[in-house]
Amino acid sequence: MKTLIISPTYNEIKNIKSLVKQVFDLDPGYHLLIVDDNSPDGTALKVKELQSTYPNLHLEERPGKAGLGTAYLFGFKWALENNYDHIVQMDADLSHDPNDVPRLVSRLKDHDLVIGSRYVNGVSVVNWPIRRLILSYGANMYSRFITGMPINDGTGGFKAWRGTLLNDIELKKVRSQGYSFQIEMNFRSWRLGARIKEEPIIFVDRTIGESKMSKSIMYEAIWMVWRLRIWKIFGWI
Repeated sequence: MKTLIISPTYNEIKNIKSLVKQVFDLDPGYHLLIVDDNSPDGTALKVKELQSTYPNLHLEERPGKAGLGTAYLFGFKWALENNYDHIVQMDADLSHDPNDVPRLVSRLKDHDLVIGSRYVNGVSVVNWPIRRLILSYGANMYSRFITGMPINDGTGGFKAWRGTLLNDIELKKVRSQGYSFQIEMNFRSWRLGARIKEEPIIFVDRTIGESKMSKSIMYEAIWMVWRLRIWKIFGWI
């Protein structure tokens, strides 16, 4: 089984070398795709340097910052075009522990989508202020209530996919970003009858670099769940 890990980057020069090393220390047979949005800090240049050491390290550069959702969609299409069986999405800031990747991938033996969940066994978040934790936990409860999805962590971005499921999702119709993107992809998977499992992880907020979170991303997620509910009612998805 060919496994591809996708990690979008924008100004991750301080984290990228560590991420790459940790991934390939786990398994040199993994493939890692960095989708860089023309980072002005030289992230892509550092990846190119590392490619001489790691032959399974791939880089795709986009002309400018276009959002997390489009970066993952770009990566998913790239993965399907190159016939990967398992696709993992994870942040480049090391808030997602690379050591959890083999465990998530192993669960794909019996599932189509495995979500690295912060909330399936209580709350497993480190370094977040209480206000942000309450916001995140509340957003997930809100999403679950409005959409009906039986998922505790619908906004989490650490996931392992079967390529067959991604192939069944109409990726060209997905337009969301940030939290909203994660919710929409989960929702589309659920509506397709995918076997979804939440695997507990410990999420450690970034200690290096700056968060990409914004109010617009949060507002989009608030409205997206209602759109999904309407689509569900009318059978549009």
